[in-house]
Amino acid sequence: MKLKFREAIAADIKQIQHVRHAVKENILSDPSKVTDEDCRVMIEERGRGWVCELQGQIVGFSIVDLIERNVWALFILPDSEKKGIGRKLHNLMLDWTYGKGVQSLWLSTDPNTRADGFYKKMGWQDAGLLASGERKFEIDLSKGSTK
Repeated sequence: MKLKFREAIAADIKQIQHVRHAVKENILSDPSKVTDEDCRVMIEERGRGWVCELQGQIVGFSIVDLIERNVWALFILPDSEKKGIGRKLHNLMLDWTYGKGVQSLWLSTDPNTRADGFYKKMGWQDAGLLASGERKFEIDLSKGSTK
């Protein structure tokens, strides 16, 4: 079982959307609000994305938005969790972002979820709750890229 990590391309969007809609936490309340075109714009114009493939199928992805300076998405298929995929996608994303001269990033996620604990473990700082009820995290990239 060899995992392959690479930059995302527009042809990956169908599988990226499959992963996004298969998650058990941080579920979209209205899946129609994140369109294929939104994904394309994020990976081709506003930022960059990465995917993890297992036997030719995407099992996880991450996307960073350089304009808003935030992590737009990082999701793993439930059956592929706890294999280091999230950590690797996270680090690829932060290393690339740091290389672009970005000094800090933010993201939001539902509190008391596995993602909430993951970001704390990865060194993100809790910046409080947003009006939406999501927890906001920030990370300072000015000291260098990931460990």
